Amino acid sequence: MESIDYTFLPELPALGPLRQTVLALLSAALESTTEELEADITYQQQRGTLQIWLALAGEQVVGCKVGYERKPGHYYSWLGGVHDDFRARGIAQRLMQQQHAWCRQQGYHCIRTQTYNRWRAMLLLNLRQGFDVVGTVQGTHGLAIVLEKQLK
Repeated sequence: MESIDYTFLPELPALGPLRQTVLALLSAALESTTEELEADITYQQQRGTLQIWLALAGEQVVGCKVGYERKPGHYYSWLGGVHDDFRARGIAQRLMQQQHAWCRQQGYHCIRTQTYNRWRAMLLLNLRQGFDVVGTVQGTHGLAIVLEKQLK
């Protein structure tokens, strides 16, 4: 089994091969086009900085987690995914744990995320990591489940 290294970037690069690799990974994981994701990411970057946590197998990006500040004290865990060939190895959990540790260090006290019932592995991971279901909203792919976690 290949070793996985984890790294944090305080800002998602605006251009370049890393951005394209992340977009391709997210596109496959989230069943969206890279054009849709690029538009969403560009819009969000105009509103504030996006942080990204990466999982690497050698030089290959095999997982990522992207988030941003929702409002003071509140963080939004926005996008994430793991390459199909690397699933069920704890990568998403490790990325989430690193994101939450960073959020605590930065003084955030609440993390929010959304997912869909069809992505049950992510829904279950969120619940196992201490998130509570706080509501639903109409999302792009149907009804989205809104989850929050209080950081201690």
